[in-house]
Amino acid sequence: MENGLDRESGSMMFSEEELREVTGLKKGGDFIEVTCGCTSHRYGDAVGKLRVFSNGDLEITCECTPGCNEDKLTPSAFEKHSGRETARKWKNNVWVIVNGEKVSLSKTALLKYYNQASKNANGTHRSHNGRVCHRDEFVRCSMCNKERRFRLRTKDECRIHHDALADVNWKCCDLPYDRITCDDDEERASRRVYRGCTRSPTCKGCTSCVCFGCEICRFTDCSCQTCIDFTRNAKA
Repeated sequence: MENGLDRESGSMMFSEEELREVTGLKKGGDFIEVTCGCTSHRYGDAVGKLRVFSNGDLEITCECTPGCNEDKLTPSAFEKHSGRETARKWKNNVWVIVNGEKVSLSKTALLKYYNQASKNANGTHRSHNGRVCHRDEFVRCSMCNKERRFRLRTKDECRIHHDALADVNWKCCDLPYDRITCDDDEERASRRVYRGCTRSPTCKGCTSCVCFGCEICRFTDCSCQTCIDFTRNAKA
């Protein structure tokens, strides 16, 4: 159980009825992917691929132009990138295509995991909009010396990163949720700057995305100094 949500496979996240006639549907390990977009009256449609994760995360890879390298965008950042004039209403402005028609995310079932994650975020480190927020972090492989991305949205994901960081012999093949080997390319520097901050897509670290200890990212069964300090403070 992760923040009240079970990790589900992409094939089990939504019913057939909920995804009927949705364009670009693909199912992954713990996410589904669909075609999405946002319309600017000045620039027209910006199209992308929306990934909906079972832990409530939403990530968009922009395909507005063939040379666009914007990926792992939050819907809010995608809305802004598209040039939408009335930004900050991404639930209404970002759309998917259902039966050939543009339908706002707010009118689909695609936000049910996002909404439940927001509801269950009480008592955890939260961003300005109330959602749990720990930015992505990187750990360097002891064999190939390449940095690999760790998503820290759930307690399980934080534990995976915590243990990898403590292991001086950590290797690419130890990453449990992505099938990565030392032969795979390291992320481009232009992509690594996007670390999941809800305030700013290219944030280098702020109070919205950097946590110094909460019940999601600290563990009472660990003897590292950071976890010990957090446990003491929690009991004080």
